[in-house]
Amino acid sequence: MSAAGTKPAPPCVLVIFGAGGDLTKRLVMPALYNLAGAGLLDQGLKIIGVDHVANTDDGWRQALTETMRSFTEDKTGEFHPDAIDETAWEWISQRLHYVQGDFERPETYATLSGHVSGNAIFYLAVAARFFGPVVEGLAASGLLAEGETGFRRVIIEKPFGADLPSAQALNARILKLADESQYYRIDHFLGKETVQSILAMRFANGMFEPMWRREYIDHVEITAAETVGVEQRGGFYEPTGALRDMVPNHMFQLLSVVAMEPPDSLAAEAVRSEKAKLLQAVRPIQPADAVRGQYSAGRLLDREVVGYRQEPHVSPESRTETYLALKLTIDNWRWAGVPFYIRTGKRMASRKTEIAVYYKEAPYQMFRHTSVAGLAANVLRLQIDPVPGAKMQYNVKVPGPVMNIDAVHTTLRYSDFFAEKPNVGYETLIYDCMIGDATLFQRADNIEAGWMAVEPLLAAFARGEGTPELYSAGSEGPAGADALLASGGHRWSSLAAE
Repeated sequence: MSAAGTKPAPPCVLVIFGAGGDLTKRLVMPALYNLAGAGLLDQGLKIIGVDHVANTDDGWRQALTETMRSFTEDKTGEFHPDAIDETAWEWISQRLHYVQGDFERPETYATLSGHVSGNAIFYLAVAARFFGPVVEGLAASGLLAEGETGFRRVIIEKPFGADLPSAQALNARILKLADESQYYRIDHFLGKETVQSILAMRFANGMFEPMWRREYIDHVEITAAETVGVEQRGGFYEPTGALRDMVPNHMFQLLSVVAMEPPDSLAAEAVRSEKAKLLQAVRPIQPADAVRGQYSAGRLLDREVVGYRQEPHVSPESRTETYLALKLTIDNWRWAGVPFYIRTGKRMASRKTEIAVYYKEAPYQMFRHTSVAGLAANVLRLQIDPVPGAKMQYNVKVPGPVMNIDAVHTTLRYSDFFAEKPNVGYETLIYDCMIGDATLFQRADNIEAGWMAVEPLLAAFARGEGTPELYSAGSEGPAGADALLASGGHRWSSLAAE
C-alpha cells in the first residue's frame, strides 16, 4: 500500500552507474529502501548497478546489505535507522543485478542493452568527468531513444561543470544526444521537505506573499553551516572549494525558492522558468562582495580537530576556501535595494541550514518616547536543518504597569504536527523522476545562470586574489564576514542552537 494514497511509480529499469560508489551506498540505496517501505515502487522495478570493479549480483547484494545494516550503528549520517526492515530491504535486494564494465567502452553499453527494455532511468552517480562519456555511450547504443515502449531519462549529479564555459559545454554535449526533457539534473537540497515547503508557505498563505518584497523586507540571510570538515575528501575538495561545491547549486536553489516570482501554476516548466529568471537577475558577484575563509585547528563538539591544511590529501599551503560569505544584489522590481547575504562553511560552531527574512521597522514607532531602548527586528526563520520548522520573532508588551516591550518567538516544528518519515533527501527526487515530474530538477538555463553569477569570483580566485582568512574550527567564521554585513548595518544571526 502506498504512502498517503500516492500512486506507486510506474515499472522501470533503474541503471546506476557507480554501483560501488559512496553516493550509491549512502544515499541512493537508502532512498530506494525508504520508497519501498512506503509502497511507492512498482513490482516491476529492476535495479542494475554498473561499475568497473569485478563483482556479481550476489556480491553486490551482500555488500549493500552489510552497508545498510552498518547504518544502524552510525548515527552521524543522513540515514540512521534503529533497525533495518528486512522485508523492505529484501524487496530491494532481490531486484539488484550487477554489470561490470568500463564507462568509456562501447562493450559496456552493448551488454547493458540486453538488460534494458521499456521504461528506463540512468542514474549517473559517478565523477563529473564521466557525465559526457556515459551519456554518449547510452546514445550510441540506442539506449536513450524513446518510443512507444517507454521513457528514457538520465539523472545527473552535481557538480554540473566547474565554471560557466564548462557547464555550457556539457549542456551542449548532452543536448545533442537527447531532449532537455530527458535530463534530470539533481540537487538533493531540493529533496528536503522543508525546502519544498517554502513554496507552500509563500504561495498558500495570504499573510506572507503580500509582504514578500522590497517595501517590507530589509534583508535576507541564507546559511548552510556544517560541523564536519572535508574528512577524506581532500583530493576532491582542493580544486573545488566552498564556492564551486555549494553556491551555484545548493545555495542558489535556496535563493531561487525564497525569491522567485509566483509561477502561474505548479507545473514543472512554470516553476523552473521562474527560478531561472530569478537567477538570471542576480548581478554578477564582485570580489568586494565576497569573503573567503579556511578553517584552522580548533575545538569543536568537545574535541580538538585539525585545520584544513592538515587534512589528508590537502596541500600544506592550500588557498582553497572552506567558507564563503557573499552579498548578492537581485536586479528586479521585487527585490531592488534588498541585500541577500549567503554564507556556507565547514567546521562551523553548529550545524544549521536556515533562511532568515528580516523585515523593516514599522514606519512610525509610537514607543520612541517610552523607556524602550529599541524594538527588535521582526524575523521569519525558515529552518531546514537539523530541526525542520519555522520561527517568527516579533515584539510584545511585557506584563506589568509600565509599557515595556520585548521580543518573543513563536515556533513551528514539523514533528509537532506531522509524523516523521525516513528521508535522506533523495526519495522525492527519485520518485519524481520515475513519474516524470521535473519540478525539483535544474534546467540547462538554471545551471548556466548560477555559474554566470559567480564567474567574476572564479576569475578573481584564479588570479590569486582574495586569500582565505583563517577561522578557528568551532567558530562562527572569519571576521571579514562580519565586516561584510556591518558595512550595510547588519550582522549575522548566531549559529548557536536556539
